[in-house]
Amino acid sequence: MPKSNRSVEKILEKIRELSPERVAEVEDFVDFLQQREEQASVVRAAMRLSEQAFRRVWDNPEDADYDHL
Repeated sequence: MPKSNRSVEKILEKIRELSPERVAEVEDFVDFLQQREEQASVVRAAMRLSEQAFRRVWDNPEDADYDHL
């Protein structure tokens, strides 16, 4: 079994031993982690989309002297 599958199985075993209240907390935490990852993906996508627009501002002959600082 690959290492990641073993890790998942170990986590599932631990979750099965928790009380229903603690399982709900684990679920809330997993939801939080997923939401944070989704937000980070949106930020990365926005950065990629803005690169082209900013390239015109950053890469111009008037500011070329600042490229060597």
